[in-house]
Order: sequence, then C-alpha cells, then structure tokens
Amino acid sequence: MGPSRGGRTTKIHCAVDALGNPLHVHLTAGNVHDIVEAPRLIAAIGRAKALLGDKGYDSNAVVALAHRKGMIPIISQRPNRLEPLIIDKHLYRARFLVENFFQKVKRCRRIAMRFEKTALHFLRFLQFACILVWLA
Repeated sequence: MGPSRGGRTTKIHCAVDALGNPLHVHLTAGNVHDIVEAPRLIAAIGRAKALLGDKGYDSNAVVALAHRKGMIPIISQRPNRLEPLIIDKHLYRARFLVENFFQKVKRCRRIAMRFEKTALHFLRFLQFACILVWLA
C-alpha cells in the first residue's frame, strides 16, 4: 500500500479484451503512476490490434512501445502534449469496456471496500472477481 491524498491506497491495473473480459490484473501502491506500469500491461496482452488508454498512459514511450508490438495506440491526450496524436474517436469509445469491468468487479463489496489488509489477499479476491466476470 502506498501513500496518496486519501491515505494509504492500492491501485488496480487491468487489461481487458474486446468483450470486456480481464486479460491481466495486478496491483501497485496508490502513488505509482500508470505510465510506470504500462509496459507490464502491454507485455501481458500479447497480440492486439489496438491499445486503448486514458490520459494516464499518454507518453511517447508508451506510444513507441505500442507501435513496436504492432498495436495502434488510441490514447486520450493530455492538454500539454507537444505532438498531437491522431486517434480514431469511434474506436476510442470502446474504452468504456474497461470502466464497465471495474464496475463489475467492484460489485463485490469486499473489493470495493478493500477489507483485506495484505495486498496478496486483496489480489486473490480480485482474481476471484475476475473469474466471476469471465463466467457471467
């Protein structure tokens, strides 16, 4: 657990497929930025046609890594970006699948309230919730 404005927190990083099913889930401390964990998520995905992400993943390194893996980066841009990316707005709309996944997982009260004291136990319950998403 890492410190943040709200206290000691944990951040969930997840990659989902085109149907909203989880492909890879891992935890980090709450103060770890998304860009730091992007290479780990991209490596876990394997082959994909596109990489959809929010402004937290907007960096030249992540875009270059996506291109090297053969993915089209469709990432919302920060307002201070010097080189604007051309993104397919129609395809970017599919990013709601990630948000829907988090809604499905957080229906489990144990995940939403973070009752577990250790990160390992929390990760195991998160993985169990992912299994339930796959089965639903």
